[in-house]
Amino acid sequence: MNAQLTPPSAAAGLDAWLSYLEALHPKEIELGLERIKTVAQRLAVDPGAAKVITVAGTNGKGSTVRYLETVLRNGGYQTGVYISPHLVNYEERVRINGLELEAQQHVNAFQAVERARGDTSLTYFEFGTLAAFWLMMQAPLDVWILEVGLGGRLDAVNCLAADVGIVTSVGIDHVDFLGPDRTSIAREKAGIFRADKIAIIGEADFPPAILSELKQAGIAPLSVGEDFNYRLALDAGSWDYFGHRNVLRDLPLPHVPLPNAATAICALEQLELPVSEQAIRQGLAQAREKGRLQFQPGKPDVLIDVAHNPHAATFLATHIKQRFSDRRVYLVIGMLKDKDIQGTLAALADVVDDWYLADLSGARAASAQQLASALPASVKETDAQQFSSVKAAYQAACSAASDDQQQALVLVCGSFYTVSQIPLAE
Repeated sequence: MNAQLTPPSAAAGLDAWLSYLEALHPKEIELGLERIKTVAQRLAVDPGAAKVITVAGTNGKGSTVRYLETVLRNGGYQTGVYISPHLVNYEERVRINGLELEAQQHVNAFQAVERARGDTSLTYFEFGTLAAFWLMMQAPLDVWILEVGLGGRLDAVNCLAADVGIVTSVGIDHVDFLGPDRTSIAREKAGIFRADKIAIIGEADFPPAILSELKQAGIAPLSVGEDFNYRLALDAGSWDYFGHRNVLRDLPLPHVPLPNAATAICALEQLELPVSEQAIRQGLAQAREKGRLQFQPGKPDVLIDVAHNPHAATFLATHIKQRFSDRRVYLVIGMLKDKDIQGTLAALADVVDDWYLADLSGARAASAQQLASALPASVKETDAQQFSSVKAAYQAACSAASDDQQQALVLVCGSFYTVSQIPLAE
């Protein structure tokens, strides 16, 4: 920690506090629970009677959180949600009963954490996590829904033992922190599970070695395909859920990924809070998540998704084949250089007709030239253009798609940083 760093005043505003948080700790990411547990104890973090649901996974965390929130709220419960990262504004990270909070409320929370931490140095994410907990303690909530930032076992939110732990999926990402293969990554994500609590796995191909380790630790997770399942209707206009306690038929197709809806329903079945079928149906229909399969109709139509690894890109490509198989697809993409760029582009190749490759800014950013060099051999050089910004690439793609005689779709993906630069409908 910089000993000369002085915390902002209450009147300094949210941006000043966020700058302070960024400079407070020598590393942007430093996994471990010792620091946050120390400060959480000083801050007297305690969910009280509220149930805690923690959601980990390579992909699908945000939509699972949203399903849980909308269904529980339709069931009449008071909810607090903590997610990361945000797309545009920091205030997106905390929702109380579905609503974001005012900037000053976040400042008040940061001040409380600052008073409690003493000489303990916290990362940006640790500080923000404790602030989110403090904000949730200010409201009479029934459920805290927490999204893991990175991994699970050593992630800051895991300082609280979840009543229900969920792992949505396991893919190759963040290998520098989580390990080089799916088994290593699954082990880190399954670290949110506790022997005396409910564990749910929404990944059909979960590494067997980790399942064995969980069994030895006295953890018996409920797994998709075995303990619960889902099935699209023949006309793909609705879907059915098959669980331990309920069979729900002709459910409305959600606006965010369907597999995560089944995982969320399984979690709600196990939670000791009754939720009616009507609340489930209403919650599924209402669930929306910015930047996740977000369709914006217009001239041209635009589909926005934060897919930034091969696992998510494969799901996105499947979605396009199912919903937009008759469209010419203009892809706007910018990525970070520490991601699997080649694998991500390869997963999209079958559904993309025209590639608009964009530079991102920052130390981790990949250039459009780096993206071009990673394109599959099947992509013709004339089908790919390079741009110095996401904005320029998006404008060019929209212009070309609007002029296209075919029904076209502009697809934007590759990174939260990419999606954050696109106008998003509320």
